[in-house]
Amino acid sequence: MINHVIRYGAEVEAARNSGAPIVALESTIISHGLPRPANLRVAQEIEATVRAAGAVPATIGMIAGEIVVGLSGDEIKHLAERDDVVKLSVRDLAPAAAARVDGATTVAATSAIAVRAGIAVFATGGLGGVHRGAATTFDESADLTALSRLPIAIVCAGVKSILDVHATLERLETLGVSVVGYGTRRFPGFYLTDAGFDLDWSADDPAAVAEIIRAAQGHDLHHGALVVANPLPVDEQLDPALHDRVLHEGLEGLEREGITGKDVTPYLLSHFHTATEGKSLDVNVRIILRNADLAARIAAAI
Repeated sequence: MINHVIRYGAEVEAARNSGAPIVALESTIISHGLPRPANLRVAQEIEATVRAAGAVPATIGMIAGEIVVGLSGDEIKHLAERDDVVKLSVRDLAPAAAARVDGATTVAATSAIAVRAGIAVFATGGLGGVHRGAATTFDESADLTALSRLPIAIVCAGVKSILDVHATLERLETLGVSVVGYGTRRFPGFYLTDAGFDLDWSADDPAAVAEIIRAAQGHDLHHGALVVANPLPVDEQLDPALHDRVLHEGLEGLEREGITGKDVTPYLLSHFHTATEGKSLDVNVRIILRNADLAARIAAAI
C-alpha cells in the first residue's frame, strides 16, 4: 500500500537523487503535540534546524489519503490549522488512505514510512512506551513493536516521563531494540534529564553513532531500531518537583475522566502545558530542536 500512494516533496526527491542526508520528522507533534499557534512555528523551526545542521528535513504526513514524505510549507500549515486531522499509527495507514483523510503520523507510522523511503535517521521528541497500569489495561504504544522490526536510528529524549519508564526499558530489551545514550549512561525521561535508569552503551559524537549504524547494517543480525537517547542539559529540564506534582495531577485526571489509549498522551501533554503555565512547552520545544540538530549531524556522518 505504501509503495502505491507515497509521494515525495521536491526537496526530498532531490536529496534522494543526489544522495544528500535526510532526516525523517513526524507530524503528530504538529497536529496533536503542540498547541496553536506554536505548533506551526515550531514545525518550521525544526525543519530549519535540520537544514542548518547539514541535512534535508522530510516531515511525513498524509494529505487527502496520500502519504507524503517531505510535506510542503503549505501542507504543514494545513495539518497545523485543521481540527479534523487524524492521528495515524501503522494500523491506521490503509483505512486512512482509503478514506482519503488528512493525517499526522506517529513515531511508529513515521518510522515505517521512513524505512520504506530509505531514510536512516528520524528525529522526534520522546518515544511512546508502556503506559502506567499496563499490567491490567495492556496499554502499550505501537512504537515499541515498530522499533523491534524497523532498521532506523531514532533520536529522542528517551520516553515520555508520563509513561512507565522502567517497564518500557524492559520491553525494549525484550524486543531487541538497541538503546544508546548520547553523552550519557543514564536514560533520559523527556522533560527530565535523568529518568533514573542506567544504560549499557553510550556514544559521544555523531560519528560514533554513525559507526554503530554501519555496524548494525554490516552484521545484518536483526532489523530493529537504534534508539539514540539525547538528554536535556540539567539546567534546561523541567523542575523535577513541578514535574512530579503535575504528573500526579494529570494521572488523577485520566482516571477521573476515563481516558485511555491514544488519547492519553495528548491529554497529559495538554495538562502539563496548562499546569506549568507554558514551561513544559518551552522544554518540549528545546527537546525537539536539540534532537533535530543531532539527527541531522548523524545523518551527515553516515
